[in-house]
Order: sequence, then C-alpha cells, then structure tokens
Amino acid sequence: MRLQNIDGPERERILASYPKVFAPDYGRRAATILATAGIVGLFVFGLVWLGFSPSALLRGVSRLGIILQAMFPPTAGQQLPVYITALGQTLSIAFLGTMLAAALAFPLAFFAAKNVAGMWVVRFLTKRSFDVMRGIDTLIWALIFINVVGLGPFSGILAVAMSDLGSFGKLFSEAIETASRKQVEGVLSTGASKVQEVRFAIIPQVLPIFLSQVLYYFESNVRSATVIGIVGAGGIGLYLSNEISQQSWDHVSFIILMILGTVAAIDFVSARVRRSIIGMPVRA
Repeated sequence: MRLQNIDGPERERILASYPKVFAPDYGRRAATILATAGIVGLFVFGLVWLGFSPSALLRGVSRLGIILQAMFPPTAGQQLPVYITALGQTLSIAFLGTMLAAALAFPLAFFAAKNVAGMWVVRFLTKRSFDVMRGIDTLIWALIFINVVGLGPFSGILAVAMSDLGSFGKLFSEAIETASRKQVEGVLSTGASKVQEVRFAIIPQVLPIFLSQVLYYFESNVRSATVIGIVGAGGIGLYLSNEISQQSWDHVSFIILMILGTVAAIDFVSARVRRSIIGMPVRA
C-alpha cells in the first residue's frame, strides 16, 4: 500500500517514524535537472556547430518534393538488362563475401573462446584482431581494397568479407563460450581428445546459431554491397550513383524499387530458413 492511500494519524505516524525515507531528495533532483540541461545544451550546441539551418531545411524539403515528382513513373528504359546484371553482381558480392567471412571465422572463433583456447595470449590477440576488423566500416574496406586489387566486384567481395570476419568471429566465439558443459562432459567421459570434444560436443550445439547469423548477415550485406558499389566496388550501386549524378530520377526510382524488392524477398526467405534452423515455428 502506498503512503498516498493512507490518511489521518497513521500517515503522520509513518512520516514521523521514518523522516529520512520520505524526505525530498533535493540533491538527486538537482542532479537530474543538471543532467537534462546538459544533454539539451549539448544537442543545441551540436546543431549550431554543424550549421543546422531551418531555412535550408525548408528549401530542401521543397526540392525533395520536385525530385519525388520526377521519380514517377519509375522506368528502366533500355537499361533493364544492365540493371538486372548489376543487381545479380551485387547479390554475388554479398553472398561470396558473407560465405568467405564465415569460412574464415569458423576456425578462428575457437581461438577466441575461453572454454576452448587455454592460452589467454591467443584469446587476447584473436579477439583484438576481430575488434579491429569489425571496427572499420565496409565502405572504408572497399576504398582500401579498390587501391589494392583495383575497381570491380573482387574488391567488394574482399571488403564485405573483411568487415564480416570481425563480426562473425565475435559472435561465433561468444556462442562457443555459452555452449552447455553437459555434452562436453559426456564426450570427455569416453576418453575423447580436445579435438573430438570440439567436434562432437561443441560444434553440434553452435552450428545452428552460426548458420542463423550467416543468413542474417547475408541479408544485411545486400544493402552494404549496394553502398560500396557507389565507390567503384561493382554492382548496382555504381549505376545508382551514375543515375543520381545525371539526375535521371525515373531510373533512380526504378533501381531503388529493384533493391527494395530484392531485400524484401531475401528477408522473407532467410527469416523462414533461420526459424527452421533454430527450431522455431514458421509464422506467416
């Protein structure tokens, strides 16, 4: 029962018996007010420092309306076969980059897992390597590999693979560390070696999780492969950038619809595959 629901002498008795409990905490209130004021002030300072302009925003909204009108109706003109080929190239970049990253991360993750790798130095170096790789955005990796192997989808595949290698390594190693000890103890009781422990006790537990994560990242990498195509890493992103620079907005809207439709289809399929892999019922 709350104090507000108590009236009369009983309320007065409780207040007199526990004055510190019901006394206003002015220090906490002041700290809350100061923290809120600091956040608001930092937000306003950021807007001013970065040149936020309401008038420019209003002009931009009107310009955006003109662009949206120019986007309809979407059309590919004579470029439809080229766009389809480029979209297939984007899907190939995402798929091959994701698979390459998963194949490399699968064995390396065991060196980062505490319950498999005994030497802390090995775990530390492996985990920090994963942090470095996933700390650099896919777009940055694309710019690096364009200067290493040249323009084209090969640099896009390497960029996706390098970025995902760090993410997969972290996720895979965490899944390995949370594997149940019951299966491990059962395998060890038969006199199994360390390799057999990993093969027959840990991998069967974590493999569905690995596959689910790979499918999710493949879906996400379709969008990433589109973005890195803008900087010359191949795929539909290059054509999207060219059409925007030429202000062919009807072609731009057609390409965007192609990308959205492809991502939606992949999401629909991969969601059901992930649910079947991890044993969850498939929902409509």
